[in-house]
Amino acid sequence: MTDTDPRTGALPYGTPDAPRLAVRGEARIEADPETARVDITVGARGTDRKTTLKDLTHRNDQVLALVKSYGDAVEKLDTGAFSVTPEMTAKGRHERVRAYHGRVRLTATLTDFTALGELTTRLADLDLTRVDGPWWALRPDSPAHREARKQAVHDAVRRAREYAEALGARLEAVLELADIGAENATPFPAPGGMFRSASYGPSDAAESAPALDLEPERQEVYAQVNARFTMTRPTL
Repeated sequence: MTDTDPRTGALPYGTPDAPRLAVRGEARIEADPETARVDITVGARGTDRKTTLKDLTHRNDQVLALVKSYGDAVEKLDTGAFSVTPEMTAKGRHERVRAYHGRVRLTATLTDFTALGELTTRLADLDLTRVDGPWWALRPDSPAHREARKQAVHDAVRRAREYAEALGARLEAVLELADIGAENATPFPAPGGMFRSASYGPSDAAESAPALDLEPERQEVYAQVNARFTMTRPTL
């Protein structure tokens, strides 16, 4: 006796009258980015801890005020790591603090790429402020992901139909459609979406520097599906 698939009721490998066909559908599309992220590092240095903290707080407030002044162009602004670290003398019998180094990291996500070029230049012109980015991205619910999945399904059907026609048969029914890795919950690493990065600091920014002309990097979206079908009896 041959066991049937409990999910579909079909025989595991089909029958001569209803052969089973398994294919993989793929799609790769490009889309304009929807967001851009920049990482901002604000620093301060001094021989006195309180003075270092005061300078760091002042510069952090400057950065926050500047970023927030761009209003709706900034989708999100987050403060990450904060640290104040003592720098000790290199060596000696009596170890002592030589200086204090303060640092605050912030992340700004923008949707207006024209404002992005101006903001990065103005941030880079601030004292002891470093800007890294931009990192371009699509939102998780971007229509581009949905379109890639649809195209992957269409590709699976096209491939299956071509195989069936090569045998003088035609597709009859779909038995299964699954994301790659769906059954073992292992996320599939989609290629593309790699980010360009650049760093800007005070040494790179000229006085009254013009806004950077940033060209958004198109994002590559990739989708795969496994599909199983039954087809009519082949003509061999």
